[in-house]
Amino acid sequence: MSRQISLQRQEGAYSVARLDPGEPVPDWAEGAGFASITRTDDELSIICLDERIPSGAKAARGWVCYKFMGPFAFEAAGVILTVIRPLSENGIGVLVVSSFDGDIIFIRSSDTEAAEDLVQQAGHRLV
Repeated sequence: MSRQISLQRQEGAYSVARLDPGEPVPDWAEGAGFASITRTDDELSIICLDERIPSGAKAARGWVCYKFMGPFAFEAAGVILTVIRPLSENGIGVLVVSSFDGDIIFIRSSDTEAAEDLVQQAGHRLV
């Protein structure tokens, strides 16, 4: 895919919290900024601004959030791949979340500078 993707860095630091699968969604999961609430048979996973997650919660902290500037059709193949491939090939892991109209990637804060350079070298834009 040769399409240029525009990514918009979102304000704030993000974290991924893990709760037991039967727990109710906590009040702190709601609020400003991006949030994703996912329940599986194994866990309740919440991605949101770090400041909302209680200090004692089990969480992977220190993520930066980038929004794909879309929307993209469901049939559009390779949209996410074209951005994450150069990151993966250079040892930078990402967390991807998709919604009806868009996609979000999270990159560890410690990898932000290298990741932004790689994304731009691949022909994409940061806005």
